[in-house]
Parts: sequence; structure tokens; C-alpha cells
Amino acid sequence: MTNRMRVGDAELAYRWDGPADGPVLVLSNSLMSNLSMWDDTVPALVDTYRVLRYDKRGHGQSTVTPGPYSIASLSADLIGLMDALGIAKAHVAGLSMGGMISQYVGANHPDRVLSLGLCNTASEMPPRNLWEERIALARQGGTAALVDGTVQRWFRAGFIDKSPAKIATVRAMILATTADGYIANASAVRDMAQTTMLLKIKAPTLIMTGRQDPACTVAQGEVLHRMIDGSRYLIIEDAAHLSNIEQPEVFNRNLRGFLDSVAAA
Repeated sequence: MTNRMRVGDAELAYRWDGPADGPVLVLSNSLMSNLSMWDDTVPALVDTYRVLRYDKRGHGQSTVTPGPYSIASLSADLIGLMDALGIAKAHVAGLSMGGMISQYVGANHPDRVLSLGLCNTASEMPPRNLWEERIALARQGGTAALVDGTVQRWFRAGFIDKSPAKIATVRAMILATTADGYIANASAVRDMAQTTMLLKIKAPTLIMTGRQDPACTVAQGEVLHRMIDGSRYLIIEDAAHLSNIEQPEVFNRNLRGFLDSVAAA
């Protein structure tokens, strides 16, 4: 069941799954998605982990407040939600923009993080003019103007052809994102510059990237791996940007194995 919690000037939608006494794992979503993007991931975790999913502001059932946002402000929302729910420390994993938020939290709130999962993400997302073009499209036509190109970036053509039901669900998720919510969040991605910040991350870190991801590439994943001391880097074959949906078994096995190894250590 989805609940709502006041954090600052926004209400954030969130959902718990798993045992009440389990170690907490927070999952943070990509741009133009909601907490349902983790539906294929959660079942692999909830026998042990207390999984917290949430919609960042401007997405899903959370408040759309005036933008632009920043990765810092969105990270403050995550810490504020943890505070409100009484979570002292958690494993934090995010995909794409959720991974950008996770980087910031890991670097600037190390006392709150047990481990980091940085999935299909990057520390910088140039060029700026690409984001300006997408923002202009959203102003003119809403996320409907972005949905086709987004789906083509998020998934390989073969997956799109073979998984029409999954693609329909993802399209609906994108179209449910308001133009204002998209623009405020896309501005945060456009303005992000976190590469040097990665040197501050000391928590155990798993980095996963889809081999065919055109949005957050293997090379960008290598930057994360090089800058974060002791990190592990896994490339998921036959996957583009939403690797947790395109290759759920591989994604889930590796995320779960990483979390278990941190707990064992």
C-alpha cells in the first residue's frame, strides 16, 4: 500500500515491503518513473530486506512543487523521508536519476548509508543543449512529446518487440509524469556535476550498467568505478537503460548478492 509523508514543502509517496525488522533498503527511481518501476526487483529482496520505495517530488503520487530542483535538494528529500520514518541507516540503491541521488547521499551523508547500489547512472550528463531541447519539447507537448524517444533509449529494440505488455506499462508511467514535474527534475540532471564528489564515498558500492545503455554508458559507469574506492563494477549483457526491467534475473541476483555480502562482512 502506498502512503504519503510530509517532507519539507512536499508530500512524498512511499511504500514498504518486507519484514518490519529487516535491514532497510531504499530504492530511488529514474526520471519519468514511479515506484512501480521496481515491481520486478522487490520480490527478490523481501524475504530478508525491508524495502522502501518512494516517488521523488514531481513524480508519481508525490507533490509537484515549483522547479527547478537540484540533486542536492532531491537528496535532502530522501534524508528527510528517512528522518520522518525513523530510519537511521539504510542500504541505498537507485537507477539513473535515482543513482545520481544515491551518489550525493553516499558522499554527503555517509553516516546514513550502509551500502550504495548505483545502477545505470552517471556523475555528469552532458551536453547541456540536449537537456534544453528535451525541456523545450516537454513545455510544448508534455511528456507525450518525449515518450517514444525515451522508450527507445531505455530498452533494446528486441525487448521492445518481444515485451509489449512491459513497454505499455512503462509508456503509461512516462505519460503520467507531468510536464512541470519532468522539467523541474530534468533541470537537476542538466546541472549535475558530481564526479569529484565521488571521491568522498566510502560505503561499499556496487555499480551496474547495461552493455547497450545509450543514456548512462559503460564508459560513464567506468568513471564511477574509478572514482569510488573499492567499488565493484558489473556490466549487464543484453540490456539498455532500465536493466532491472530488461534483465531482472541478472539484476536481482547481483543486487541481492551484493547486499548479502555487505551484511556478512
